[in-house]
Amino acid sequence: MTTESRHMPTDARQSPASRLESFIDAMIDMGQTGQVFGEHGIGKTATFFSHIGRAHPDTALVYVPAANLTPDDLLVNAPVRDPRSGELVLRQLVMSQLKPGRPFVLLIDDSLQAGDTIQSQLMQIACDWTLGEHDLRALGCVGVFLTDNESSAETSARRGDLALLDRMVTLRITANDTSWRRHLAATYRPWDLRPVFALWASLPSAVRDLLSPRTLDHILANAREGFPLRWGLPLIDGERLRLAEPGPDGRPGPNRTAEILDRIAAAVGAANPPTVPDPVRQVVKAALRNRWTVLLQGPPGCGKTELVRETVREGLGRDALYFSLPVTNVEDLCAPVPSPDGTLDNLLASKFTGPEPKAVVWDEYNRPKDKAAFAKLMEITQEWSLAGRRIENLRAQVAVQNPPYHLGRKLLVSRNNIAQATRFTASLEVAPEDIPANEWLLARYGSDAETVLEWWKHDIDEEGRAWITKRTLERLIKLHRRGLPLEMGLVYLGDGEYAPVPLGALIDRLRGRPVTGLRELARAADQWEARLRRAAEHSAEGGDDSDVVHQILANAELSQLRKHRAVVARLVAQLPAKLRATYLVGASEQQERFWIEVFTGIRR
Repeated sequence: MTTESRHMPTDARQSPASRLESFIDAMIDMGQTGQVFGEHGIGKTATFFSHIGRAHPDTALVYVPAANLTPDDLLVNAPVRDPRSGELVLRQLVMSQLKPGRPFVLLIDDSLQAGDTIQSQLMQIACDWTLGEHDLRALGCVGVFLTDNESSAETSARRGDLALLDRMVTLRITANDTSWRRHLAATYRPWDLRPVFALWASLPSAVRDLLSPRTLDHILANAREGFPLRWGLPLIDGERLRLAEPGPDGRPGPNRTAEILDRIAAAVGAANPPTVPDPVRQVVKAALRNRWTVLLQGPPGCGKTELVRETVREGLGRDALYFSLPVTNVEDLCAPVPSPDGTLDNLLASKFTGPEPKAVVWDEYNRPKDKAAFAKLMEITQEWSLAGRRIENLRAQVAVQNPPYHLGRKLLVSRNNIAQATRFTASLEVAPEDIPANEWLLARYGSDAETVLEWWKHDIDEEGRAWITKRTLERLIKLHRRGLPLEMGLVYLGDGEYAPVPLGALIDRLRGRPVTGLRELARAADQWEARLRRAAEHSAEGGDDSDVVHQILANAELSQLRKHRAVVARLVAQLPAKLRATYLVGASEQQERFWIEVFTGIRR
């Protein structure tokens, strides 16, 4: 909820009125409620802000993001002292934004995404221009508009009551009915965007719907920074949006994403690199420069959040405002209170006030505690306001989240829709190698970190490295220093099972022992065979010796395995069956043939 304008560049305002702008003027003149339907990201809301400020300079625009409202935001019953009798009486207090002190247009955005209680309040406004006991006309209201997307994936309600529908004038629009081209052309000068607009217009309608003007804006913003253009495409339920037209059977057709992004880059003379060095730091710095909202998605424990907070601290000279969504309540952000003038105001959390520069880090973004808290969060990320009040000197917002799946396991994260996903100027999929956490470990833990990192790099396979995050490495170092079993530092999967990563080589490195390889196994094959036999007699799962041999065989090259084939066959026969089975996972055709021959020989 806000009464401030989203300013467009001055020279973007000199063209003839768009169809939506003409509709806005007509509804204000007629005193009718206007209902506008259009796809997400085509500039509906931005057109209201720019046009009201230009065509009706003495009129405020009160913007109400309905999807982000809670029942007490618009209207609440509260005890107030009657000025005549001095007694406490119960009165309905209306939100202070509806009393701006001058004529105003009320814009209710995404009303179909609101809950049932909010729907009732909004429908009273749309039908009668009243709210509770308050007449909005008496408060200065000269226009009421509702803007929505009819997609069932993004709405929670449908309007079917004829008594309601008969009170509104309805306009359905497309991207061609708003002024987004003028806005982008002025924003990205000196680039000539006419080739980009021509490319967009030449795409099939289904692809144009995916590549909305808002998303195109984000692609151009990343291009201007020299970033990969795909960062401008949203992440929907953890997956990058694909620009593909559905086929006759409804399934996605050929993926045209790379082709379209390369053509956009060529049209504006920008590079489209596959990646950039130190991508997390670079995108956070760009967010601080350009007032972006960005999303970072990566596996747990790789150091995403700490790197973001460190980069913000370097850029602002102060710590970021940090919120962890699983423990964030509505009251941590704002709380409604009656004001002396008889309206309902909101107190903001103290950290959001003051003139100093601010950046917000939303950690565990897709794990909100409840819908009410997430609704307020969405207002901040979408509108850069809280309870209708602009957050002063907010320079950037960074949301950090985990993907829905990691290492074949589903994580407990919530889903999003395309309208929510496209609010981020840049959306990055972060890999562990994008986070320079190794230097931090070395600086903090010295030679112990060096030893553990050598083990992580050279002694375990790719799947093992995925299980051993930088957070896990730190735990292993701490356990080693305390003389505790390292296995306790691995991720515990339940029922006595830990992450499937052998620790024998790490234990040897930390004890200063020479690291054993396949050549050493072959030289002492009798001793190792006896050790494996004893481990198998002690436990069907094997032991540390079983893990050491398994890891050596898993990391050995095919030529080495062939050279020591007889020894390999003897040792593999003593390994647990579940370890032997892993040698076929992800193996090349030649490796697979080798191991099948070895296993066949064992059975004989």
